Amino acid sequence: MGAQLPVGLYFVNLSSFGTRSARPGDTSTNVNLPTFAWATPWAIAGGRLQFFVTQPVVAATLQGAPYQSGIGQPLLAAQLAWDLGHDVGVSYLFGGYLPIETRFLTQSASLTHRFAISYTGQDWNLTANLLHGIFLETRSPFGTLYPDYLNLDLTAAKKFGKWQVGAVAFGSTDLPTGVSSYLPQGQIAVGGLVGYNFGPVNLQAYLTRDVVQRNYRGRETRGWLRVIVPLYQDKDEVEPNRTLVTRRQAE
Repeated sequence: MGAQLPVGLYFVNLSSFGTRSARPGDTSTNVNLPTFAWATPWAIAGGRLQFFVTQPVVAATLQGAPYQSGIGQPLLAAQLAWDLGHDVGVSYLFGGYLPIETRFLTQSASLTHRFAISYTGQDWNLTANLLHGIFLETRSPFGTLYPDYLNLDLTAAKKFGKWQVGAVAFGSTDLPTGVSSYLPQGQIAVGGLVGYNFGPVNLQAYLTRDVVQRNYRGRETRGWLRVIVPLYQDKDEVEPNRTLVTRRQAE
């Protein structure tokens, strides 16, 4: 997320299925995040301008109840990504989740800020990505409280030819709401990742497990699958067997 994308248009889908052990029944969710990413040839303040559109599709069962499914809030976002040299990149993303009236999941509009730094040299991907969410309305039309939040994603992966293996971790926490009766939620999860670049399609799978959780009624185990499909790329910027990574540094 910190590195510049090669100029082009990409389709990315991140699908995950997780089960949280809780009494009286487990809670399971399937989340799909189909995204179109456009890395433009334009720059602002030295940073490459990139755009993202995501339309979540979710299915969930709460403590053994029948599954419900529906679409989530679409995300529209723009990002600036700077190449600092020596295979280090930083980026800032600003976007918004549009309000929706499906009565499924979150409904109120919110803003998202994301700050990322990546090192992508010598076949490594070392990335930290911090997400800050701010709701424009603190309660839904039905009275549900929407707390602002912080999420942190960490990746440490290494490529071996077309293969990629590594470790992942993430943490999330609700920010203070000022409502004394609200129990803030949070979690820390760790796991492993394996990927394979079919050229041009890139596939990644990883598995995570909560090591700490707060007010979720149990720990979650979640499997993730990401597919990255370049729909168009500027071939002058892409190294062989590399997808969605920084362009080659001048030698």
